[in-house]
Amino acid sequence: MLRIHFTGRDLGAVRTAAGPDPLWESILSFHRLRDRRGAPAFGEWRTETRVRLKGETRLLGALVPRRGYFPDFLTPPQGRFGLAQGLEALRATPGEQLRTELALLGSGSPALPARAGALSEDDPADLGRLAGALRAYHRAAVEPYWPHIRARAEADRVVRGRALLDGGADELLATLPPMIRWRAPVLEADYPVDRELFLDGRGLLLQPSFFCRGTPVVYRDPTLPPVLVYPVTQVDAPAAAGRGGGAGPSLGRLVGRTRSAVLSAIEHGTTTSELARRAEVSLASASQHASVLREAGLVVTLRHGNAVLHTLTPLGAALLNGGAQGVPGPKGIRRTGTTSGTAPSPRT
Repeated sequence: MLRIHFTGRDLGAVRTAAGPDPLWESILSFHRLRDRRGAPAFGEWRTETRVRLKGETRLLGALVPRRGYFPDFLTPPQGRFGLAQGLEALRATPGEQLRTELALLGSGSPALPARAGALSEDDPADLGRLAGALRAYHRAAVEPYWPHIRARAEADRVVRGRALLDGGADELLATLPPMIRWRAPVLEADYPVDRELFLDGRGLLLQPSFFCRGTPVVYRDPTLPPVLVYPVTQVDAPAAAGRGGGAGPSLGRLVGRTRSAVLSAIEHGTTTSELARRAEVSLASASQHASVLREAGLVVTLRHGNAVLHTLTPLGAALLNGGAQGVPGPKGIRRTGTTSGTAPSPRT
């Protein structure tokens, strides 16, 4: 069990990340790449990713075991500002932190692989090679899917924002995924070991993650800025699909003033009943229009309490703002059904 202890000051400093963190997504996707038990959700993604990989996993495999602890320096806090900033922070990892975390990694296995052990010599070139391997892995495994990863994270952020507006921090914490439970003033979560984290007025960053599964993840080092990485709300299980040049044939159905009004009404997130009121259509019509937009890849729909919440994908937002032609068409994500997934390797 993981227990995160809040003070009144911490409740006022709870916040949700503005989007997915590319380094967290890279490291957690590396777990999914080696986790065959999640095949129904990630089988096709694994096949496609492995074709693109060219040996980038050798060094990562030495630092990220299948289970248990992996070093905090792989996912520095600066990663939430972008991949470049995160990799720059990784290259600047202090030697003392490097030695401490590699020692922790070595204590969990009979022998630390030579590639990982070499990093403890504080050679900047070694950290540069690690950053290069992470960048290459991200390019193969995460970057082609980034618009869809971002859409899921943004949809989750809207759900958390509405909870905060409806009931404050208590409601926000109470509506996190089921493996996380708010029992004021402690946030409890399923975890492979017993762990106590005291926020001591620092607040907590909630980081939704597309590739996180089963249990949340926190930093091992309690002095780092507190962050809780948790699975995004999943109504449908993601899987990689063929490359598309935008939203696909369903986009051709997006015509007429009414549907344009519906798309505009969804811009900042809305329930179906709110959508009907804003677009001045019936409840059934609002639901039908939202379904067409969802099939076209312009809208994501998530459950929020007893209602459903519709939000725009990056493609939907670009189309609404007249910039759809500038949106790249990388390999998409097909929603195929519900899955519970498997647990990542939390830092123990």
